[in-house]
This record gives sequence, structure tokens and C-alpha cells, in this order.
Amino acid sequence: QVQVVESGGGLVQPGGALRLFCAASGSHFIIYRMGWYRQAPGEQRQMVATITAGGSINYADSVKGRFIIGRDNAKNTVYLQMNALQPEDTAVYYCNIIIGPQAYWGQGTQVTVSS
Repeated sequence: QVQVVESGGGLVQPGGALRLFCAASGSHFIIYRMGWYRQAPGEQRQMVATITAGGSINYADSVKGRFIIGRDNAKNTVYLQMNALQPEDTAVYYCNIIIGPQAYWGQGTQVTVSS
């Protein structure tokens, strides 16, 4: 059974930084794509950043130049380094992995940017 577990959320002041971490377990297959999505109250879940096993990266326009995604294929982990955080980055952040035709989600971790 595939499990996806996030960690690293919290409260940070505007301009601060946080690193989110996600670990996937329970599968012997290659994880094609790993990524981060976020959902603010009253809004739809949106893609933040994704990275394929081959290293192709995609960022949402709103986070380009501020966030960095990276993964360790051998350990099935992915991180999201978030810099220059702003109040509009406040949301629940979800880790997402794609194995074949199947998508798996973590339980989410809250990120709050406030003074």
C-alpha cells in the first residue's frame, strides 16, 4: 500500500522561508512524477511545482524564482524549499506522486505566512 507523508509546515513571517518534505513508501515501481500542490480556503487545489524522475521541473508562475523543488529518486523523497514567503502563499500544501496511471496524495501540511 502506497503511503505519502508530508512534514515541515508551520507559521512564518512574510519574507521568511520554510522547507517542506515528503516521503513515499510502499511501492517497488518507479515514481514517474512527484510534486506539490496547495489549497487555500475557498479556493481550488493548484499545482505549485512538479518534478519527474528524469529531472524535468515545472513551477507555477506565482512561485517561480522563490520556490525550489528537488527529489531523491533512490529514497522516493521530494522537498520544496520556499523562500521569500508572502501571505498569499498561505495554504495547505499537499504532496502528490504519480505511479503509472495512479495518483497518490499526502494528508497535507499547513503553511501560514503572517506577521
